[in-house]
Amino acid sequence: NRRRRPTVSPGTADNVSMRVMISCGEPSGDLYAGALATEILRLDPSATITGFGGDRLAAAGASLVENFSGLSVTGLLEVVRLLPRTYATYKRLLADADAARPDVFVAIDFPDFNFALARAMSRRGVPVVYYISPQLWAWRPGRMKTMQRIVDRMLVIFPFEEQIYREAGVPVEWVGHPLFDVQPEPQARDVFLRAQGLDPARPVLALLPGSRTNELRQILPTLAQAVPPIRAQVPGVQFLVARAPHLRDELFAPLRALQAEGVTMAMVDGHADDVLASSDAAVVASGTVTVQAALHQCPMVVVYRLSPLTYRVGKPFVRVDTYAMANLVAGRRIVPELIQDGFTPEAVTTEAVRLLTDRPHAERVRADLREVRARLGEPGASRRAAEAVLEVASRAALAR
Repeated sequence: NRRRRPTVSPGTADNVSMRVMISCGEPSGDLYAGALATEILRLDPSATITGFGGDRLAAAGASLVENFSGLSVTGLLEVVRLLPRTYATYKRLLADADAARPDVFVAIDFPDFNFALARAMSRRGVPVVYYISPQLWAWRPGRMKTMQRIVDRMLVIFPFEEQIYREAGVPVEWVGHPLFDVQPEPQARDVFLRAQGLDPARPVLALLPGSRTNELRQILPTLAQAVPPIRAQVPGVQFLVARAPHLRDELFAPLRALQAEGVTMAMVDGHADDVLASSDAAVVASGTVTVQAALHQCPMVVVYRLSPLTYRVGKPFVRVDTYAMANLVAGRRIVPELIQDGFTPEAVTTEAVRLLTDRPHAERVRADLREVRARLGEPGASRRAAEAVLEVASRAALAR
């Protein structure tokens, strides 16, 4: 039911150049922000884009007021430690907006920071587009009231989100999932695995432990403990680790120790799509990578652990009994989730070994993941989002 828009012409009436401010605060958001900025500038090369983001947003042509490097964390204590820098970033973005008022402010997920910034923009009369919804349908539903007050247009990427916002009276459009647009064509399995020193004829288990430092500290040691028993039960198994960019080497010390002990393991910086496309199964930290795995129909075990304090404080606010996006889109549990106390080396071993050795089970999971992929829409989400952003911005630019 997405409506077609006319192609946006460069600039607006009287050659007014549209000004767009984008704010994202973590690697997945930066990926989508970069794709969005690219499409905005394709539609309107005269537009100027500023904001808060990472290397991908900057590479797409945006002028960054601040880079989020070091600000992307989970957990209460971690967030508290970063409050002074976070507040300084917030003030710098507002100062930039006051110096050259944007025609639209685009918030991409990252709700705790972006809600405050969006409220401030709305008070200044700047239209707000929220792209990539916070998971308020999963926890802290009271945030919908904030959305109702400040959002001029909500752009959602999962089909079930559209009805939630429409019923709440928030102007909403489902644009589809931008991973279709940014996902590179994976290398051939044989070529990629041989380049990593692995044997394509032997089973491969991917390990994707997360993209944030504090995530790895909570997740990676348990994954490392699961490697020896998996190796004992799956003859010839090889391990392929996807490292998120910019993570320090010492975080991966438990896996380096296993390599030194003779475990066949390769580590790759980035290339998550190649890793997932080349693996027989994967153990992944809950997050965007679960959608990537679904797009590649890679059977997975989803794991996650927060600090005990963060988990105890947040648990009462959670409204869903499943966390992995593949399960939420499917409407049922199609991949196992090992969360908090349920995330143990023994549980990881059991689920991973089953995926690697029980072929009928693995094929059923792949079939379910193909269904999830089909439900995520069609390529072109970034273009559709850019059209919506420029449509909102053009009205503000004409009023200048």
